[in-house]
Amino acid sequence: MSVLVRDVGEQGVLERLQRFCRSDLVGDDAAVLPCPDWGNLLVVTTDVLVDGIHFSDRTTSPEDAGWRAAAANLSDLAAMGASPLGITVGLSLSGDVALDWVERLYQGLTDCLQQYHTPLVGGDVCRSPVISISITAFGQVLPEQTIRRAAARVGDAIVVTGFHGISRAGLELLLNPEFGNNLSAAEKMSSIGAHQRPKPRLDVLPLLWKILEAYSPFTIAGMDSSDGLADAVIQICRASGVGANLERSLIPLSPILTKLVATEQTWDWTLYGGEDFELVLCLPKAPAEVLVKQLGEGAAIIGNITTDQQVWLTDITNIDQDVALTLEKGFQHFTAAPTKPGEDKRD
Repeated sequence: MSVLVRDVGEQGVLERLQRFCRSDLVGDDAAVLPCPDWGNLLVVTTDVLVDGIHFSDRTTSPEDAGWRAAAANLSDLAAMGASPLGITVGLSLSGDVALDWVERLYQGLTDCLQQYHTPLVGGDVCRSPVISISITAFGQVLPEQTIRRAAARVGDAIVVTGFHGISRAGLELLLNPEFGNNLSAAEKMSSIGAHQRPKPRLDVLPLLWKILEAYSPFTIAGMDSSDGLADAVIQICRASGVGANLERSLIPLSPILTKLVATEQTWDWTLYGGEDFELVLCLPKAPAEVLVKQLGEGAAIIGNITTDQQVWLTDITNIDQDVALTLEKGFQHFTAAPTKPGEDKRD
């Protein structure tokens, strides 16, 4: 009997597909390609967004769908330490889609790209029963500034560049307008904006490079948190062959979340909500402290890299038990795991 995709899940599919790729070029948020006589490395990433899975007209206007598609790819470049060079777009849609919808999609896409000085340089359009947006983004990075998942070292501090769980709260507000009556109009707009128009953290990179110059050379491990904070830490640790301790008291909880939902739900959305597009970085403690101070509210050192092979959520007060974090609780394609924040299939 044939093994089905759903039997192995997203990670199982990726593991098998990576056998067809060069092992030194895959496994991060993007591929890093050497360019002879250039000096910089070429960074390439591809992301696919599908109607009904990553966006829908219940929660996402065409402009917002375009913005989110661009932001997801720019976030992958940021996670590699790369500055963007340009993107191409592959658009699949049926013939009965309104032309105005397509133009609005591209308006949102270019609105995002223009904020980050990134040109749209080409693409393709084809017929399909389901709308999908496939973007390939190109960036560049100096070899010594490349951020890799496999670069975490025991003793590194783990940094988050901002709050997590806000995009998930925004989705809930869009799906259930009566929800969140205790929030101010500004708080509602902030949450919904985080979901519909996330901001890739390319702004973090210049700060990182200045700090890197001020200290003796060190490696930086990291990725973005598009699939959730817990997912990002676990993926980094797996790639680096290490473990991590995350301390509850150090993880910043958004005031919006603590006002909106109960404590247990706040922690669930913070760890597993996804699509916040923050960066999760591992670097030595001293430069990590400088970075956090420069980033300001929401940024924090939340733990450290260990020799253990597990990722633990610990509590220094011993009020809560230590919990081993897993990928199973977050979103994974092809499994019965919780739906992705962009998906509106909630019965």
